[in-house]
This record gives sequence, structure tokens and C-alpha cells, in this order.
Amino acid sequence: MVEPRIAVPGRGLVPAGEPVLRGDDRGVLHGDGLFETMHLRAGRPWLRDAHLARLARAAAAVELALPPTGVLVELLETVCAGWPAEVEGALRLVCTRGPEGGGPPTVYATLGEVPAATRAARRDGITVATLPLGVPARVRTALDWLPAGIKSTSYAVSTAARRWAARAGVDDVLWVSSDGYALEGPSANVVWLAGDTLCTVPPAQTGVLPGVTAAWLLAHARDLGLRADERMVTPAGLRAADGVWFTSSVRGLAEVRTLDATPLRRSPRTPDLRTLLSFPLP
Repeated sequence: MVEPRIAVPGRGLVPAGEPVLRGDDRGVLHGDGLFETMHLRAGRPWLRDAHLARLARAAAAVELALPPTGVLVELLETVCAGWPAEVEGALRLVCTRGPEGGGPPTVYATLGEVPAATRAARRDGITVATLPLGVPARVRTALDWLPAGIKSTSYAVSTAARRWAARAGVDDVLWVSSDGYALEGPSANVVWLAGDTLCTVPPAQTGVLPGVTAAWLLAHARDLGLRADERMVTPAGLRAADGVWFTSSVRGLAEVRTLDATPLRRSPRTPDLRTLLSFPLP
């Protein structure tokens, strides 16, 4: 087992137990911050530039000043240096608004092994239940004051959904809008196959997080002879699909085996999609 790591700009790797942020940090007190999680494979963060670009867009949306990209890249390289190439890693970059009384943003990076449960979900698939989000599908993008589609450290809703999933005996949840559309999971995008078209939910219409992994997968669907599209879908539409998956940076591609206890069609395309993403199996 490889010991987890934390690195801070200007300080490098920080010994375990050494503080990296203040008790009055607004990321802790108010969830006022952003983060990105990347999959470390062969010692390198996959799709790093796409994640940094998404972080920059989110920072602009919430008016959070980030260090220069070069500083963030150096920080990621510092925390990854010497990590065993054969060990999958979950690499997280965190940026908060800093101390409550004012001051520079708090920035740090963490790196740890990909949990066994995450690798098992990639290998075996997952069970999912729908969970009402309580708002119409397009309402978030219509509110010009509310930043949508950002990866915020304000994670109370996501953790509540995960607790509900544990109580319900399922692996994950799929949020559904009040007008009946499937949206996303707490930490995943939903991707499905409709005939020869690989689909995902349109972030620009719904405010779901624009997934880096989902976007890459759809951009390369033609490599498998598939078309790609963003479209709205209901849970009933997913139950009728030719395959349904949850995608995320570290988990990669996890086939949804059941939705609300209804078995879904197992897709023969799953191995091809997994190979396209080049995610290793345990």
C-alpha cells in the first residue's frame, strides 16, 4: 500500500499531520471552494488539461482567483513525483476562497490509491436507484445568479444522497428532476446507448456537471463505429436503452446493472468502451 500524500504550493509535500489550511477557511466553513479529481495512471494524471480548464471555468463563474496554471501544474507534478507507475491513484486538486477574514486562496493537492470498491464497481457494475432532486430539469441554467455545472466543495447534497443510497442498499443514485428527466449521479454522469448512438445529458440545458470522462468518451465514440449525442432522457428511456453506464474520472466506466431494482440490458459494448477509456481492471 502506498501512503497518501498532500502537497502545498511553495512547501512541496507536507508531512502527515501538518496543517494545510486554517480553521476559519471558507472552504471548511461555507463550502466556498472548488476541486477537481483526476485518475493517475502510469504515474500521470489523465486528461489533466481538460480538468484544469474546467476548474478555470468554474473559478470564473464563482469569482475565485486561482494561481497561474503553471503553479497548479507544478503542484500536481510535485505530489505525483515518484508514485509507483503500477498503482492507480486518485489525484485531487482543491482551491478554496481562503480565510474568512480575507487572504489568498487556499490551494493544495492530495493523492491516494484508488479504493478497492471503486475498482470493483468498474469491474462488476453497479446498482442504482432514482432520487428526486425537486427542481425542473432546466431551472438551474435559467437562474443567472446560480453557478451551475461546477465541482464545488459544497458537497452536503451529494453526501446526503450517498447516505440514502447506503440505507436503500444500492451502490449509487441517479437524480431525477421534478419534470421527470434523469440528470446525473452525485459524482458521475450518466451515459447510455440508444441503437448506434452514445448519449449523455446536455450540461448546457440542465446545469449538470460537464463530465470530462463522458465528454472524452463521446468525442471518441466514432472509434467504435458509434454516433454521439446529448439529449434528455427519462428513467423509462434508460430502462429501454441498449446499455447504461455511470462515468467519472476515477471510477471510469461502471455499467448500471439495475435501476430501481429493474435489471437493465447488459451491453456487449461495455468491454469496448472500457478499452476505449483504457481503464485497467483489478
